[in-house]
Amino acid sequence: MENAQLIGLSRQSALRRNLDVVANNLANINTTGYKAQRLIFEEYLMPTAQATEFQRPDRPLSFTQDVGTATVLTQGSIQLTGNPLDVAIEGDGYLAVTGAEGEQFYTRAGSLAIDPEGTLVTDGGLPVLADGAPIQINLEDGEITITKEGVISTGQGEIGRLDVYTFDNRQELKHVGTNLFSGLNPIPANNPTVIQGALEGSNVEGVREISRMIEITRQYQSVSKMMSQRNELRQRSIRELGSVEA
Repeated sequence: MENAQLIGLSRQSALRRNLDVVANNLANINTTGYKAQRLIFEEYLMPTAQATEFQRPDRPLSFTQDVGTATVLTQGSIQLTGNPLDVAIEGDGYLAVTGAEGEQFYTRAGSLAIDPEGTLVTDGGLPVLADGAPIQINLEDGEITITKEGVISTGQGEIGRLDVYTFDNRQELKHVGTNLFSGLNPIPANNPTVIQGALEGSNVEGVREISRMIEITRQYQSVSKMMSQRNELRQRSIRELGSVEA
């Protein structure tokens, strides 16, 4: 296969993966606490065999390569719900939860509930950590209040404080689910602002994502057209050169 075709295919592959990222953002436009993703590209120079004796020496081939994804960390809008178990974190900070295997994850999705065992859990059923451990709440103990510092109380008094963490470099957080992140070296937030009875919405901007989808589609079509024209030119060359009499 010609180098031009290979370069075009590398660009098409990257555009398809970029389209997947944009489509996933749009699919989560109404997901609580979701953070939009962006694909990161870089140029990959392919080394070639050297033939420096020709008038036009070899040049490296420039391919398109996607090397990872970045998270858009802007805060989503705060939406009041009136549910005492809904919490939103204003500014930097992540709630800590325990995964199925005992590992610790972090989330901005504060749609919480109390499971049949009385444990405070996320909408995915993962225990929420307070003072380093899952917290138990008895609904018969009266009204549940959560202060802006994350302190949970009932009619019987204070029962725990939500664990809220920050990170030196939040771009190092890794997605392990729609609303879950994993990260190393969490730092307890000094002055978290927890809002009871509210949820943080997705930070996906629908109009911008649709515009990006249209742009990516056009770029893909442009590369496809270029590759098709290149293929037609090669076929024409083969036909015409093959018909030349010796």
